[in-house]
Amino acid sequence: MQTYFLSILSILTISFSAMAQDGNSNTGNAGLKFGYNLAAVSFDGDTETGQRHGFHVGFYGESFLAEAVALQIEVLYSQQGYELEDGSGTFTQKLDYINMPLSLKIYPANTFYLEAGPQIGLAISHKEEFDSNFNLFDTSQEFEPNNFDWGFNFGAGFKTESGVSLGVRYHLGMGDIYDEGSPQNRVWQFSLGFDF
Repeated sequence: MQTYFLSILSILTISFSAMAQDGNSNTGNAGLKFGYNLAAVSFDGDTETGQRHGFHVGFYGESFLAEAVALQIEVLYSQQGYELEDGSGTFTQKLDYINMPLSLKIYPANTFYLEAGPQIGLAISHKEEFDSNFNLFDTSQEFEPNNFDWGFNFGAGFKTESGVSLGVRYHLGMGDIYDEGSPQNRVWQFSLGFDF
């Protein structure tokens, strides 16, 4: 499945890039983006955990397919996971990914856009911690999550003519983090971007 999604993403990127170069007067651009994550996990599609606060940072490339339609591909480091609190303490799962979103962006106005598209991710580190509020009982343990993640993004934002953008995006994870309980990523991202 991982090879299948990587192949689809590669084919789409090459196809749209070729279309963008074939006779559109709009130019593409690239830049740096970073921002704040509110990450949680949904178990069995029913219950959602508390949120882990984190950040994301990376690069993007945007190519215009038409005057008001663009394709954007990104490579992002993203801190994800979740927190669970009860009377005995706080359990935190720290899951860090390298994500590659591919977004179709529609500009209904010059400075406002809507976006949607698929995302694949590779887990690069993970750690589970329990804070009992009493150091003697604090623990740190590692479980083995699935390395590959995938899902869909939906978002909107504003972009100035000088290339500064402010956006919000929701990631709906479709891949299971672990085999038991079907936990899937749910992430709100608030981003600031700058064209080079």
